[in-house]
Amino acid sequence: MEKRAGMDDAVLEAKLRDAVRIAERGRPHFVGFLDERQAGVAQTIMRRTGFSNYLLWGGYVEAERVLFGAFPDYLEACPEEFPLETVTVSYRQCDSLTHRDFLGSLLSKGVVRETLGDILVEPGRAVLFARSEIADFLLQQTDKIGRVGVKLSRGAQEPLPVPHTFAPFSGVVASARLDCIAALAAGVSREKAAGLISAGLVMLNHEVVTSVSTPVSEGAKLSVRGKGRYILDRVGPLTKKGRLSIAGRKYI
Repeated sequence: MEKRAGMDDAVLEAKLRDAVRIAERGRPHFVGFLDERQAGVAQTIMRRTGFSNYLLWGGYVEAERVLFGAFPDYLEACPEEFPLETVTVSYRQCDSLTHRDFLGSLLSKGVVRETLGDILVEPGRAVLFARSEIADFLLQQTDKIGRVGVKLSRGAQEPLPVPHTFAPFSGVVASARLDCIAALAAGVSREKAAGLISAGLVMLNHEVVTSVSTPVSEGAKLSVRGKGRYILDRVGPLTKKGRLSIAGRKYI
């Protein structure tokens, strides 16, 4: 698994560097959709190369899956330039459809995952973000998701379906070390959290971290295998007893 992940990152880096070269020759170029971890890799690579005229955009501000766009000097990196379209899927509210239903159905039609961005679902409506080159295919070839009849149309009305719902958590910890934060978020002992981290079962900002003492800052995203995903919203202040108060949200 580690070898395959490394190869994937090598391919991604090659594509990103190609995009930068094309932009430096005068044309914008786009890579993706990228998942959250790949987007973090892209930012790291851009810092390393010193290229700054780029943008990560997935169709709305909090998108998890995004396109990487590299732009020439004369062109501002802006969302309007991205080869991305929004598609609304309408269906009866009594027909229950999930993100998994949509993704499975579209992939079964031969749609490549990298051409699909976020899929936001609510009763009776879903909003898909897709690369422009497959939008017509989706509109023309999709009349069912699973066994549910659907109607597709170009564009989407605001407000968009809510991407996620959350359950808040809070508490106090000895410090902002990863083992302390993971224990609080996942509701396990610090020793249990340390074991999960050492076993490579905890991700911090979409990267596996195996050091229990890694510091965690506000805004960090945490994933604990078998327990859930979390966002850390607040670190501090200190309590009167010198412990650190923490607040965050769990994806549900």
